[in-house]
Amino acid sequence: MSGPPHDISFTQATKVWVRIALLSFGGPAGQIAVMHRILVEEKKWIGEERFLHALNFCMLLPGPEAQQLATYIGWLLHRVKGGLVAGLLFILPGAIAIMALSWLYVLYGQAGPVAALFFGLKAAVLAIVFQAVVRIGKHALGNRFRFGLAAVAFAAIFFLNAPFPLVIFAAGVTGWIAGRSGSHALNGGGHGSIGGNVFSDADSALGSGIPDHARAAFWQTAGVASVLLVLWLTPVGLLLAFAPEDSVFAAIGSFFSQMAVLTFGGAYAVLAWVGQAAVEHYHWLSPREMLDGLGLAETTPGPLIMVTQYVGFLGAYRNPGDLPPLLAGTLGGLLTTWVTFTPCFLWIFLGAPFIERLRENRALASAMAAITAAVVGVILNLALWFALHFWFAQVEERAFGPIRLYLPDPASLDLLALALSAAAMAGMFWFRMSPFRLLGLCAVAGLLVRLV
Repeated sequence: MSGPPHDISFTQATKVWVRIALLSFGGPAGQIAVMHRILVEEKKWIGEERFLHALNFCMLLPGPEAQQLATYIGWLLHRVKGGLVAGLLFILPGAIAIMALSWLYVLYGQAGPVAALFFGLKAAVLAIVFQAVVRIGKHALGNRFRFGLAAVAFAAIFFLNAPFPLVIFAAGVTGWIAGRSGSHALNGGGHGSIGGNVFSDADSALGSGIPDHARAAFWQTAGVASVLLVLWLTPVGLLLAFAPEDSVFAAIGSFFSQMAVLTFGGAYAVLAWVGQAAVEHYHWLSPREMLDGLGLAETTPGPLIMVTQYVGFLGAYRNPGDLPPLLAGTLGGLLTTWVTFTPCFLWIFLGAPFIERLRENRALASAMAAITAAVVGVILNLALWFALHFWFAQVEERAFGPIRLYLPDPASLDLLALALSAAAMAGMFWFRMSPFRLLGLCAVAGLLVRLV
């Protein structure tokens, strides 16, 4: 039967999505935690198990899971217009901030005060990422089986350099087998499963039933998806057909469209591929600049994958053709954001109605819960990679048979970076500072230690 009607107005929901967008710092783990705290714990609009079901579905999709989760829940509450508003508002603050910071970076990034500011922000970012790992881990890893999946995923990527899609596929198959065999290790909501009472779907404003619009005929969802498909591919097709062969804009549109289709698991899957291709193949930026871009994205609200806008900006800025470099960079960044995020709405509106109907499928729910647990290990992998490259100026990657190790040069240890990171960790975990306050204090500290 259909779910009970709710009294959440569209205007009220829009205000909440603006609030979530402005508070969504720290990458997908932190953003998902913010959404859970506001939508489940505070507003009680959606229950624990439905929230986790939506999250697990978004983990299966290519692209940023946090933005897609916002789109999905917005769609649950207010149909297509709700999904569009939730997803667009989640993107907008980060897109504006990254564009402004990209301008600042190319114009003044090498200046002493700006470089010192970025140095301090990176320390805060590191603490935010580790805090996000802990927080999402508490919600998603409720037993030893889930911890084991996360540990195996971390080891596979960090030590064996396993392809991310393979890790996700293996976790999904493991969860599916567990569900089919009757195991309860992956049952129930990961969020709220550790300590306290689970807030049930039935007690939420949305209820536990399937909304009427989730029962829409296939042609209705296919119609929405068709419009999104045209909006996504038309600019890319025009560039490939009419732009010069060496046009950076054609390369940006083509590459990031491929990324939108092939990168599963959100921003953490994207970073390795984009970094390698942008640095080694396209030569749009250096490894250090890629790390700076990650720092910028971590210090702004919105999806961490917004770092791709910075990459596209630098690529076009350095290959402007006949355009002024700043205009080319701006257009390159906007094109990157367009082809990165438009497909995200397509996946949600095409797949969400069918996924809602499968909420009672135990094997599928277990598969998606297993993927959620595995992604925690992937988050930890990125956090450690970021820490090594922040604390050490030189980090060598060596292979010992199938095992890959990151070996930092002890002589290249930056004691100031280590000390500032320790202070930021203390501020986040011991003094429980808000991300805003921590970012501000670390920025000031970066200026002091680097300039004084």
